[in-house]
Amino acid sequence: MFWKPREPVNEADSIRLLNLPQPLAVDADDNGLPRAVGAGAASRQVAGIVDVWRIDDEWWRTTISRRYFLLTLEDGVSRTVFQDLIGDGWYEQHAY
Repeated sequence: MFWKPREPVNEADSIRLLNLPQPLAVDADDNGLPRAVGAGAASRQVAGIVDVWRIDDEWWRTTISRRYFLLTLEDGVSRTVFQDLIGDGWYEQHAY
């Protein structure tokens, strides 16, 4: 007899994806470095770039190419954002 996973009983019993990137408005300079994040009244200036790294992965399936930035914003809050180098969009990556 083979093991067969049971069907989820309700939504809370099913698999949920965590830490999905959220689209984010980013004002970048000519070198592609973020100057401000957010839109309108929610926009905050970047006070500093703490770290920059790039991920190129999954070439055997769907290519992922991203440039990540760990930012310190003007109010002292840290944010991790990335630019999708294939689709050219900006996203926030939550750390939870």
